[in-house]
Amino acid sequence: MPAQTSDQRWAAQAAVGDESAFRELYRAHVRPVYWIAQGILGSAPDAEDVTQETFVVAWRKLPALELRGESILPWLATICRFQAANRLRQRRRDRAHAAEAVDEAELPDTISVEEQVITSALAARIAAEVGTLSDLDREIFRLCATEGYAYQAAADRLGVTHAVVRNRLSRVRTQLRGAVNEVRDA
Repeated sequence: MPAQTSDQRWAAQAAVGDESAFRELYRAHVRPVYWIAQGILGSAPDAEDVTQETFVVAWRKLPALELRGESILPWLATICRFQAANRLRQRRRDRAHAAEAVDEAELPDTISVEEQVITSALAARIAAEVGTLSDLDREIFRLCATEGYAYQAAADRLGVTHAVVRNRLSRVRTQLRGAVNEVRDA
């Protein structure tokens, strides 16, 4: 009989309740599971939650697992993808409920002309300022500030380092704050 791999041994031990064996599986696979979740969700906090949910589900389902290969990672990746899909569905439901929950009584009956002018001027100034950015800075701003990408996800998408995204986005935000303050002070 061929020797068992570490995953096979730990999975068998964890399946009968050995928490230290499950901790070994967790340590061995938490990073790849996290990166799978991060790739699907694009949000570090959500990826962390889904990673934990993946291992909670795995702990519950281990007694029924028949590990066919040497690694447990494909099984964990499948659980992770299902958990991430659930998270995405929950996000959509939350957004839909939040939109429905806006009570018209909370909305002002009128918006003053002055507020409309300030808002319009502010939007125009921000758009003009974003238009002066380099292509890379504009793309970093779009991904991180508009679409909510984590720095590392944006860096991976753009083929730059995490530090490049962090530093450039900080400069862009400072530049935009200056533009906003100009409009407010005017």
